[in-house]
Amino acid sequence: MTDIENEMADEAEVPETQALPLDAWHRARGGKMVEFAGYYLPIQYSAEHGGGIVAEHEWTRTQAGLFDVSHMGQLMLTGDNPAQALEELVPGAISNLKPGRVRYTLLLDDNGGILDDLMVTNATPWVPAEDGADEEEGTEGHWGDPAYYLVVNGAMKWDDIAHLREHLPDDVSMSHMDEYALIALQGPKAATALGRVMRGVPDSLTFMQSTIYNFGEWPLRITRAGYTGEDGFEISVPAEFAESLADRLMAEIEVRPAGLGARDSLRLEAGLPLYGHDLTTETDPVSAGLTFALSKKRREAGGYMGHAAIAKTLQDGPAKTRVGLMLEGRLPAREGAQVYAGDTLVGTVTSGGFSPTLGHPVAMAYVDTAHAKPDTALEVEVRKKRLPARVAPMPFVPHNYYRGS
Repeated sequence: MTDIENEMADEAEVPETQALPLDAWHRARGGKMVEFAGYYLPIQYSAEHGGGIVAEHEWTRTQAGLFDVSHMGQLMLTGDNPAQALEELVPGAISNLKPGRVRYTLLLDDNGGILDDLMVTNATPWVPAEDGADEEEGTEGHWGDPAYYLVVNGAMKWDDIAHLREHLPDDVSMSHMDEYALIALQGPKAATALGRVMRGVPDSLTFMQSTIYNFGEWPLRITRAGYTGEDGFEISVPAEFAESLADRLMAEIEVRPAGLGARDSLRLEAGLPLYGHDLTTETDPVSAGLTFALSKKRREAGGYMGHAAIAKTLQDGPAKTRVGLMLEGRLPAREGAQVYAGDTLVGTVTSGGFSPTLGHPVAMAYVDTAHAKPDTALEVEVRKKRLPARVAPMPFVPHNYYRGS
């Protein structure tokens, strides 16, 4: 069992566990369904379908795993300058994000605590010329009204929606795209498989780029991104077409279904933090090692929620730092395990598990910054035993994002 299996729905927001569009599709393939973020999702598939967490993990590392991430929140912001409005809530530079580009950023509270991490895409549409209206100017169309597509964590979706509705100005509209499913195709063969299904799409995108693709009657948003550390794509598809699209992708020899268990072990090897575990309102972008998400210009200029607190942490340095840990043996450290330097308690594990790729346990932890340097020798208490560990750079397994030839 992985840390992610312990995540449960927020009953105050979602009183009943709900089924997603691919629920029956998962069950027909032996999906072991668990409650996660208010929905039933497969943690793994049966062995007769090539399933099991380790098998799905290894298949994604070498071929292409198909993940259902429809529990994630898909939002669209439109109206009067939505980029500027969003920049008051996140530290990333949104106004200079070009159409079709994607940026990782953070929702912050007044104290600089992390409310959620999210992806923002400039989804401003290209409007083709009509009856030669633009041809006199030598163009074939023009950019339409500004629009920004957000993907937020499923467990925080309802809180994020409430936060955005409270703080966005009245002239910025937000639509919850709850009529859409979200499918992630991840792995080194993902582009090969998708290229047979949708000719030209993989070639037109590099990491953190997005496009609209009309696949017959299915209007899709395809983004070259994911949360496994591998090359791959996230496909936003109308829920009514989700099963047909999943079947079409599964017809490719490189593609097998993969569940939340493999997604968790893959993102852990990739050193990617999981909200609610490695990121909370008690953590800030500096201590979490996410300063790349703080636009350099905006670190100085500010203008976003939590800036004053973050500026102080940048100046003084964080008291604790998120680090990677390599553990000896085969016994994994789980969330909550205490980290020691000699007899001194210096930190706590926030994510941990056995790495199928490396063949030994790895973990993420927040430790006192004085003990955060690579190769620092520490110990982790697991089942009342102290296991030797050392601080290691992340990712544990190199990222394989496609950034162009």
